[in-house]
Amino acid sequence: MQNNQPTSLVTQHALQIWQAGVDAVRSERLIGENLSVDGSTLLVGEEVVELDSIERIIVVGAGKAGAGMAAAVEDVLGPRLMNEKRLSGWVNVPDDCVRELQTIKLHGARPAGINEPTQAGADGAAEILKLVHSLGPRDLCICLISGGGSALLPAPVEGISLDDKLAVTRFLSGAGANIEELNAVRKQLSSIKGGGLARACGAGRLVSLIISDVLGDPLDVIASGPTVSDNSTPEEALAVLERFGAAEVLPASIFVYLEKARAATHKDDRSLGNCQVTNLVIGNNALAVDAAGAEAERLGYSHAMQSAVEPEGLAEDIGRHLGRMAVSMRDGTGPDCLISGGEPVVKLAEAALRGRGGRNQQLVLAALELLLEKDKSQSGQFPGRDIVILSGGTDGEDGPTDAAGAFLDETVIATAVQKGLNVSDFLNRNDAYNFFGPLDALIKTGPTHTNVCDIRVVVVGR
Repeated sequence: MQNNQPTSLVTQHALQIWQAGVDAVRSERLIGENLSVDGSTLLVGEEVVELDSIERIIVVGAGKAGAGMAAAVEDVLGPRLMNEKRLSGWVNVPDDCVRELQTIKLHGARPAGINEPTQAGADGAAEILKLVHSLGPRDLCICLISGGGSALLPAPVEGISLDDKLAVTRFLSGAGANIEELNAVRKQLSSIKGGGLARACGAGRLVSLIISDVLGDPLDVIASGPTVSDNSTPEEALAVLERFGAAEVLPASIFVYLEKARAATHKDDRSLGNCQVTNLVIGNNALAVDAAGAEAERLGYSHAMQSAVEPEGLAEDIGRHLGRMAVSMRDGTGPDCLISGGEPVVKLAEAALRGRGGRNQQLVLAALELLLEKDKSQSGQFPGRDIVILSGGTDGEDGPTDAAGAFLDETVIATAVQKGLNVSDFLNRNDAYNFFGPLDALIKTGPTHTNVCDIRVVVVGR
């Protein structure tokens, strides 16, 4: 983790607590804990796969954790099994995660920090569909799914272009749609999401190992559920688009396709066909929050923890709530550390006014604004005294930036006040990156090869 600013012990502890949460859900560790070889059997969680009955093993998938997951699968199987079972595969990952593996190809499917579908992603999705279609009943397909998989695995249905899909993603994300709403639309416009990958798979058995970036771990929502039976409908997709007033903005082809699908006399079969499918969640936000809590306890804090299980609201609202909680904790007698997990949304400013940032940076900036407002009402009270608030994405990315998130403490606030920075102006323009950057208050980790939403840490000194 990069941080050049001299920090207090409390700030260092907050960063350590956050890092412990991230480390607990690193993809290599999670694969090693859930996949192993015991003689002639492959253990997947609590399930047993008899390797003598398997002729070939193929690994496919997509997500920000894909590179680490794929490398760990190779390590678990080892050279002998990789050779005997003719292991090969294709996994779509962000460009900055691409590296050379022994038999599995990591395919750069989008630029770093740009969580949108690309032609490279569509080309990779086509290769994955071709690969799984070539499998036979005595073959095993291991699918590696993690957060960011939806954007990394675009496969538009006939009649919908990649540009159409991109317009949907950009519009709904900018309008503040949550992941469930976004995926309800994307699944209906895709031939690989909503169980499409499983339906195309000719293997006798498909095992999907999933690192969840969706609160509550709904299998049909994580990466839009490429190996999960789809119960969504065109009606739901149209309802989401109507709710956000998309008719005047998005291409007409989107609505034409969805209306035809809704009116179709013979509905498409959205089951998973004859392939035996196992979907196993191996990591999630709750696991990361628990590990962060254990580190807080080790450091001597009395902590409280909460991992959200359903979509959260605006990042600004959550940031202000954490600011109020921090003041109450500092001035009270209860826990002196609060760890929470979730994934708020940000409603973007107009493109002409918009700066750079992400939901975690926006959240911390809103908390800073709240602390400054409280200082005005409590004369003599230095804003942020003995308070640290931190929020970061476990994937190492926060919006279209190279930061995982940001933090505030007394030094950060004092420097911001000294520089005369207008917090509200930066907040309204979604420009938190350029606010915290000069203050050395950004959290930069690079790709973490995992993704289980965000971890927030509030620590107070007394």
